[in-house]
Formats: sequence, structure tokens, C-alpha cells
Amino acid sequence: MIDDDAAFTLRLARDARDLRAAQRLRYEVFVQELGGDGPLVDHAQGLEADEFDPFFDHLLLIDNRRDAGTLQDVVGVYRLLPSDRLALSGRYYSESEFDLGPLKRSGRKLVELGRSCVHADYRGGTAMFHLWNGLAGYVLERGIEVMFGPASFHGTDVEALAQPLSYLYHNHLAPEPLRVRALPEHRQEMALVAPEAIDRRAAMAGTPALIKAYLRLGGFVGDGAWIDHAFNTTDVCLVMDTAQMSAKHRDFYTRKSAREG
Repeated sequence: MIDDDAAFTLRLARDARDLRAAQRLRYEVFVQELGGDGPLVDHAQGLEADEFDPFFDHLLLIDNRRDAGTLQDVVGVYRLLPSDRLALSGRYYSESEFDLGPLKRSGRKLVELGRSCVHADYRGGTAMFHLWNGLAGYVLERGIEVMFGPASFHGTDVEALAQPLSYLYHNHLAPEPLRVRALPEHRQEMALVAPEAIDRRAAMAGTPALIKAYLRLGGFVGDGAWIDHAFNTTDVCLVMDTAQMSAKHRDFYTRKSAREG
């Protein structure tokens, strides 16, 4: 783990070099570590890309001690698409997996989150906290009301994920006005274990840290998971209504704004 807060810069990608640096990190995490693939993945150059990249904002965590010329300076990334830019992309990335009708009909200001990852050497430190603070600023500056996006369990063995998927369904299902649903083609029901048979400790141990962070901040999951064979993941759609957050958790989002105000 590498941790030196003074060495970090947090900003949105500015140019093609920044985007390539984000795609390089994504390749290391999603392709090399997790075994993912896709039609626009460039194995020769070591870049994980897709057709949505040009339309998204890319929040970057940069370690200024690393060589920018080799694209190795970006050590954390978040991909963000605000709803006022939807006309450019034509659709959200997660619409290939989930019916987002309830969110799109709500008339509220949305942002889709995705492709969140941190370099292996920086996990367990403050890197994810920096990215969350950057996301906080992004949300506050744009008046975002609902955040959503796919979050992944590694692997497609549903039996191995029965405890965490069932726990999420029975304890954190989104309210009906925000309840997106997994599309039929690769849909997987989440209620695989009865509520009384859930082992909460095992369920939490099997839940990725990013999903647990969203839940602590008041997030929900949609109805149904989606099996992504290309990326070797089982995806749930996380939804967070920023107005529904408790005062304690909302403070996590407003600290940065208060310091800079």
C-alpha cells in the first residue's frame, strides 16, 4: 500500500493522454486481474476502452511521483455521465444490463457511475477516499439528485454469490420509484436464500468493498443481477438518492464543499 496524501492530485481528465492513462489502469484491473474483455479492448496497447468513453467525464486520482509519460501516474479512476449529456451518448452504459425506466421517467438530475478502480498498490489506503471526495464535489457542483451504476461481483458462479445477493435483495432493495430491473437476457434472480437462512457475516464477507461503501451511505440495489460473461462478473445496479441520505452520511459528501466555501 502506498499512501502520501500530499503526492496526490484529483481532477477530471483533460485530454487524450489522460483518457489513455485511465484506460491503462482499467486494463490492469479489469482485464489482467479480473479476466474481463470486450470488443474495443486493446490488448496490444494494454488499454480497456469502450464506445462510451468519449462521452463520459473521467475522474482521475494522480500520483505526481509517477511518470506521466508512461501513463503510469493515474492510480484511481471513476467514470461519470451526467443526465444532461445523455443526448450525446444516446443511452447510458448500464442500459444494456438494466431497465432504467424508473430513473429516466423521474425527471431528476442523474449521474451514472462506473469503471471505478484503484491500482493494486494503493488499495487499503486513502485512494478510494480521495475518489469519493472528488465524486462528492462533482455531485454537489452539478446538483445531482440520484447516482446510479453497475457494481460487480467477480465471477459468474451464482451459487457462490447466493449469500451476498440474497442479503442485498432482502435488506437493500430500492424503493419502487427508483427500482431498476435487470434485463431478461442475462438476468439472475437475487433472492436465492430465504431471509431467515442468510448468514450476514458470510454475506458481508462476500460483498465487494465498493458496494458496502454505497450501502453505508444509504444506497440501494435494483431488482435482479446481470451476468456479464465478457467481463467475468455478476453485476448489480446501485442507486443512491442523495436527498434520502441521513445527515451523518450526507456530511461525508458535504465536508469538501464546506472546507472550500
